[in-house]
Amino acid sequence: MSANKFHRARAILAGLLLGGLAVGPVSADGDRSRAAGAPLLPLYKQECAACHMAYPPQFLQAASWQRLMQGLPQHFGSDASLDPATVKALSTWLTANAGTGKRAAENPPQDRITRSAWFVRKHDEVSAASWKLPAVKSAANCAACHTQADSKGNFNEHDVRIPR
Repeated sequence: MSANKFHRARAILAGLLLGGLAVGPVSADGDRSRAAGAPLLPLYKQECAACHMAYPPQFLQAASWQRLMQGLPQHFGSDASLDPATVKALSTWLTANAGTGKRAAENPPQDRITRSAWFVRKHDEVSAASWKLPAVKSAANCAACHTQADSKGNFNEHDVRIPR
């Protein structure tokens, strides 16, 4: 592949990753961020973000969150068990702030955000090789490209940096 084609392909990839992943409306400071949705529950950040990104609750519908919370002993291959009071508090918050509308219109296979129709559609031209980049490793690693996804829940295209 020539250098020009490589740069063009990279620009297309960046555009695809950037387009349409914003969460909620633009806030007063022009930042599409978690602030437009529910602020993260500190308990959610403490318990869930200790192992992975604290995904915005609006990325899945309530039924998916309920199944995930009921299946914590087998949470995607790991035992993520929590005490009953914590499970109840997190379940209540996740279902209250779950997605509705087009983005959460269906339960994705295995309740995986990365298998939801909207996620697949937004990333359909990202090559398999891109997902396997050492800095990316998987589609679930939003923060690899969305530099403010983890800290602010911001999926704005202006903050995407494709790892090399």
